[in-house]
Amino acid sequence: MNLEEAGIGEPKKTKKSKKARMKLKAAAAAAGGGGAGAGPGVAIGGVVPVVMKRKGGGAVESKKMSVMSGAKGNDDGDLGAKKKRNRKKRKKGVRDAGVEEVAEEGNNSHESDVVAATPPKREIAKPLSFLDKMRARLSGGQFRMLNEQLYTCKGEDAFELFQKDEGAFKLYHAGYQEQMTHWPRLPVDVVIDWLKARGPNMVVADFGCGDARLSKSVKNKVYSLDLVACDDTVIACNMANTPLEKGSIDVAVFCLSLMGVDYPRFLKEAHRVLKLGGFLLIAEVKSRFDPANDGASPTQFVDALKRLGFALVSQDEKNKMFCMFTFKKQGEKTGKKPIQWPDLKPCIYKKR
Repeated sequence: MNLEEAGIGEPKKTKKSKKARMKLKAAAAAAGGGGAGAGPGVAIGGVVPVVMKRKGGGAVESKKMSVMSGAKGNDDGDLGAKKKRNRKKRKKGVRDAGVEEVAEEGNNSHESDVVAATPPKREIAKPLSFLDKMRARLSGGQFRMLNEQLYTCKGEDAFELFQKDEGAFKLYHAGYQEQMTHWPRLPVDVVIDWLKARGPNMVVADFGCGDARLSKSVKNKVYSLDLVACDDTVIACNMANTPLEKGSIDVAVFCLSLMGVDYPRFLKEAHRVLKLGGFLLIAEVKSRFDPANDGASPTQFVDALKRLGFALVSQDEKNKMFCMFTFKKQGEKTGKKPIQWPDLKPCIYKKR
């Protein structure tokens, strides 16, 4: 009996072990090719055992070989890729858990804070219907037409117009109020502040009062005068012929109301009703006194009022929209020659 038959020493390679290796290699090749010959449980991307010979001979051992995408993979590369995938899965699990935890915490303990932090939904204005647009356009066109007529006619004609159609007066003042919403500061507010600074004892005549805002804003006795009475506190009359007594007024106010081609008659009426030493306040659209743009000369306007019997107290042109004149009655008209009144530029809105 030789040593190999006695089990001493390293066994020799047998035909049987070689066949086994060949079968396993064939199975691995079949699995790598993805063909029908792959054994049970072996598929593309799976792991197939391959018999490897240990260095130095001796017993054989099985070693796993990855088969990826139809080709033999590298053990180290596949293992590294698998570790990366596992790390990504773990990180994703942690992030998902964190999001769920925060959401749960917000739902349980900070629900009111989350609701409060939610911005309110923005209200979207409903678009105007075609009929509403046409009404607004018609109303704007009527206002511009009336406005132009008031600036280019005589005071008595304007009085007659609105006496026949009070609806036209309401339409005009609705358009006027809409225009005033674009002014940063209204001249009537300047007049109100001026009166409040001097106390409630002065009697006031508001020529062209409109909605009588001045009388409703001060404690003074105010005679509100206009072409149409918007309420019982307003006296309807022509501004050139008021029912006020001569020398009965301390302050006469013209707030954007020197309209009409015969505006000097309104100022003469103010001179008549004012006491000696009484004040005349005039606020007008600035463009009407802009000679560079066909407006009247402020100097000529002041000179005409001086001839009428007034002294200039102040002239304020700081406001972008209007200028303000303050005069004081100091006597009667001077000289026999007629006063040269400048033509005030009509304040006409552009047609749309």
